[in-house]
Order: sequence, then structure tokens, then C-alpha cells
Amino acid sequence: MVASLVAVSGVAFSESEAKAADTVKERIAPVGKTCMSGDSCAAAPAAPASAGPRSGKDLFGAVCTNCHGTGVLGAPKFGNAGDWGPRAAKGLDTLYTHALGGFNSMPPKGTCATCSDDEIKSAVKYMVESSK
Repeated sequence: MVASLVAVSGVAFSESEAKAADTVKERIAPVGKTCMSGDSCAAAPAAPASAGPRSGKDLFGAVCTNCHGTGVLGAPKFGNAGDWGPRAAKGLDTLYTHALGGFNSMPPKGTCATCSDDEIKSAVKYMVESSK
């Protein structure tokens, strides 16, 4: 009888140990998998999100508003003629150069690596026109 009890409890213990091991393996499993170009698991590249360039308004809402919405680090606030007036007086070409190459606290392209030069220019023009 004692031998049967020990055998049954040993089986139950090993099953709970196996479940615990499975649970641990599941918790520490990698979140994703790496698939290199040329591997059979590699999918075709994803299509771009939009077919054409984003408008100045769209780009402002997605990227520029982070700083120009509140005036972070001296950024001219959207719609504020007092902030934009002196800058606009220098001309759009100067503003484009500053936006594309960076100026003072603003990094090049406002950190938008996926933005084209034309999209950045469109956003600058949108912000300047909003301050009139």
C-alpha cells in the first residue's frame, strides 16, 4: 500500500513539474522570430502606408505638433503670429533650410526620417500660413 501511494504521488509530482516547466518555457519564449532576407520565411516587403505625399496639415498633425503645438524648447507655436512673424519675415526658403537641416533645438526634418523634403516644406508652409 505504501509503495502504491509513493508511486502515485511520484507520478503526480512529475506531471506538475512538467506543467511548471512548460509554463516557464512559455513565459521566457522569444516574442518574435528573426527572418533574414533570402530565407524562405521572408515575406515580400510591405507596401507604403500612403500612395502619395502627406499634406502639410497631415504631417503637422503626425509629427510637427509634438513641439510646435506647445512651443517645446522655443519652437514657434502653431497659429501664433508673434512666434512665426519674425521667422516668416526671413522668407520661406530660409525656413525650409532650417527645417530640413535643423536649426537651434530643432533636429533635421524634426526627426521625421521618412518625410520627404517636399513634405517638410509643405508642413512649414502650413504652419506659417496658420499664423497669419
